[in-house]
Amino acid sequence: MVMRFLEAVAIAFYRTFGITQPNQQRLRRAVWSLLGILTLIMAAFAAAGIVIFHNV
Repeated sequence: MVMRFLEAVAIAFYRTFGITQPNQQRLRRAVWSLLGILTLIMAAFAAAGIVIFHNV
């Protein structure tokens, strides 16, 4: 379910900016990259929240 959502986000990005649609293999790679970037962002927010609330 999450992968389908991220695939839709990647396709929307390609269509919005007029980028040529990739083949299925490259689309899957883009989705995994997007998942990795979002995971890193969430981890950074969690770490910042822990640091901020631990010092309060």
